[in-house]
Amino acid sequence: MRQYVQVPTVEQEKGYDYNSAFEPRPCMCLGVCCCCAALRPRYKRLVDNIFPEDPKDGLVKADMEKLTFYAVSAPEKLDRIGAYLAERLSRDVVRHRYGNVLIAMEALDQLLMACHSQSIKPFVESFLHMVAKLLESGEPKLQVLGTNSFVKFANIEEDTPSYHRRYDFFVSRFSAMCHSCDHDPEIQTEIRIAGIRGIQGVVRKTVNDELRATIWEPQHMDKIVPSLLFNMQKIEDIDSRIGPPSSPTGGEKEENPALLAENCFRELLGRATYGNMNNAVRPVFAHLDHHRLWDPNEFAVSCFKIIMYSIQAQYSHHVIQEILGHLDVRKRDSPRVRAGIIQVLLEAVAIAAKGSIGPTVLEVFNTLLKHLRISVDFELGDRRSSAGSTTFSTSSKESDERIVQNAIIQTIGFFGSNLPDYQRSEIMMFIMGKVPVFGATSQLLDTSHLGDLGTRRIQIMLLRSLLMVTSGYKATTITNALPPPFLDPLLSPSLMEDSELRQLVLEILHNLIDRHDNRAKLRGIRIIPDVSDLKIKRDKISRQDVSFMKKHGQQLYRHIYLGCKEEDNVQKNFELLFTSLALTTIELANEEVVIDLIRLAIALQDIAIINEDNLPMFNRCGVMALVAAYLNFLSQMIAVPAFCQHVSKVIETRSLEASYFLPETIFKDKSNLPKSLEKHEKNLFFLTNKIAESLGGSGYSVERLSVPYVPQVTDEDRLSRRKSIVDTVSIQVDILPGNNMEDKADNTEEITFEALKKAIDNNGLEEQEKEKRRLVIEKFQKAPFEEIAAQCETKANLLHDRLAQILELTIRPPPSPSGTMTITAGHAHYQSVPVYEMKFPDLCVY
Repeated sequence: MRQYVQVPTVEQEKGYDYNSAFEPRPCMCLGVCCCCAALRPRYKRLVDNIFPEDPKDGLVKADMEKLTFYAVSAPEKLDRIGAYLAERLSRDVVRHRYGNVLIAMEALDQLLMACHSQSIKPFVESFLHMVAKLLESGEPKLQVLGTNSFVKFANIEEDTPSYHRRYDFFVSRFSAMCHSCDHDPEIQTEIRIAGIRGIQGVVRKTVNDELRATIWEPQHMDKIVPSLLFNMQKIEDIDSRIGPPSSPTGGEKEENPALLAENCFRELLGRATYGNMNNAVRPVFAHLDHHRLWDPNEFAVSCFKIIMYSIQAQYSHHVIQEILGHLDVRKRDSPRVRAGIIQVLLEAVAIAAKGSIGPTVLEVFNTLLKHLRISVDFELGDRRSSAGSTTFSTSSKESDERIVQNAIIQTIGFFGSNLPDYQRSEIMMFIMGKVPVFGATSQLLDTSHLGDLGTRRIQIMLLRSLLMVTSGYKATTITNALPPPFLDPLLSPSLMEDSELRQLVLEILHNLIDRHDNRAKLRGIRIIPDVSDLKIKRDKISRQDVSFMKKHGQQLYRHIYLGCKEEDNVQKNFELLFTSLALTTIELANEEVVIDLIRLAIALQDIAIINEDNLPMFNRCGVMALVAAYLNFLSQMIAVPAFCQHVSKVIETRSLEASYFLPETIFKDKSNLPKSLEKHEKNLFFLTNKIAESLGGSGYSVERLSVPYVPQVTDEDRLSRRKSIVDTVSIQVDILPGNNMEDKADNTEEITFEALKKAIDNNGLEEQEKEKRRLVIEKFQKAPFEEIAAQCETKANLLHDRLAQILELTIRPPPSPSGTMTITAGHAHYQSVPVYEMKFPDLCVY
């Protein structure tokens, strides 16, 4: 018979750990007590043995080795080991036994590192459950402990993917830790660093997993990206890390949340692919909008520089498209916000232009031109609303809009100048097609509601951007640089009554014509003593260039000729005209072109002498100075001694007798102007016969020098706001009936004895007719075909214009006593005209 012994109750207070399946009883059998420990599962005994009596002693290494060996030998027990460890850890967290918590996590970490088998999946679930328990606790040490364990787990490469595991909780928790606002700065920094490292671990774990697409979902990116940007804002020296990622020391990376967040952000973007690039970039815009970081935009610029340098080059156009889309969304914001976004676009474009930009090129320019029009519209709207009252706020708004416009122009120019030549030529055509023309409706850029002032602003800004695009452009042939579809609209603004527009057109021409960088040597209009000192670079004229000058040379000459006749020309206009002539001589001049340029120079001299356009005296002297500077340059370039001698003699005579005909005097001292030019002697002018004699001896074909230069009239005069060559007002006055008798009396020629005497004497008239016929025959014999065709076309255009005006007047119905009919609200109303107010032709009145 068995004997039972009463167990004292005091012995129960010893530190035993019982299984929850068993209940402690005050009385038990001695035989059962001896074998109770052997009845418990082995994995529980091994787990219990790793915990020392005093948690300060740490993990029992010998028992931990036994547990590890058991787990490796029997991997099917891993899930039970993990569940039991999770049970003990949860109990210790509730009871604030943090020493045992540290031991349990250390054991879990070692088991994770040692076991790699199919059965590790259930063990991982228990592990993640324990990490979640630590992160949910309010103790900073436990949060950091859980983060460290998760980071170790993230660095383990699993053999098979997990199709059911999700990290939504960890993304949310780590993102919240990144925004820690603990009152203790050290603890705050520690928690933020832990949150950033946790996000980095989540990114690494999910990207390496086959189901990595889950982390790129918008709900995750909306938490991860703002958390990283929030910590990156703490960077004191932003410019120190702009560009490719740096390689900081390990200690600096671990202690600085801003630097750690930046490296994590770079790593995240570096792993982005085509399908998830937009999800990673869009939260950046939301963060910058929410924290109002577009003005000032230093942090926004640094963020997008990091983005452009971190992503793969072939995905750059995605970022640019997102910036353009955000610019459209914020188009109603303040000018400084829009300027900040455009500056960010400029920085992104500067990096993307060096690599692949895909189909975004035209989209970038189209969007920027649209916002340029919007900015001009805002500026003019503010100006109209504040008409009559000048306030500081209005002027501030206008200046802010100018900042936006300058940023757009700078972006367009910088982007275009970094494109390859074949794309740059397309962009030049694209921008030129956007330039509005007065009186013509543009389908590409609607400026009809802006008025003349707004259209002029758009023209100037588009030409400024085109000037930046063409800078540094080196075409192999001039035909590639100035194709006819681009040349015609480009030269149209040079006929407008705006000196700034004409200056921009000439500067664009200089960029395209100058293929050897000679423009800087020709800056400023002056008499160059020795052209050889400039060391001008030039090549032999190619056949393509010769063909271009035969087709379009007259067009270039004509625009230079008409540009000299503008009344609002200033010194800069004359300097640019001189540079245009000089560059044409260097790049495109053969013997035939040299003769045409001399004829053009003589025609410009005749403009100043004859003065049919009633130019101011300063303009006339400026034209004379321009001709002197250019012929001095041309004579030294072609190196004909007799020609150089004649030019030098005229310049020397002018310096002694009429210094206001030289650029060094007229553009510095405008007060010493002559009253007239008709009394000057011929030795102050360049004479055609002397030039013909000097060039004829050197083999030049000088027959065409005797034919005066006549500019060709084209449709550009109609499209531009230039005074028409044909004054059609006089025709209209002559045709309109009902002129007063007083006007007729004024226009009637007075008949005197001298007039009758001249009418009887026919000898002078016959000689004049013979001279006219001789000049016509000589012109048709010696003048080039293009010039003859141009003159015939001019006459045809004049006749056509006169006929059109006559038909327009004759088609109008005469006034009737019954009046004119007007329809209002569906009913016809007649407005009668009294008979005594009607105007009848003179032949109908008796």
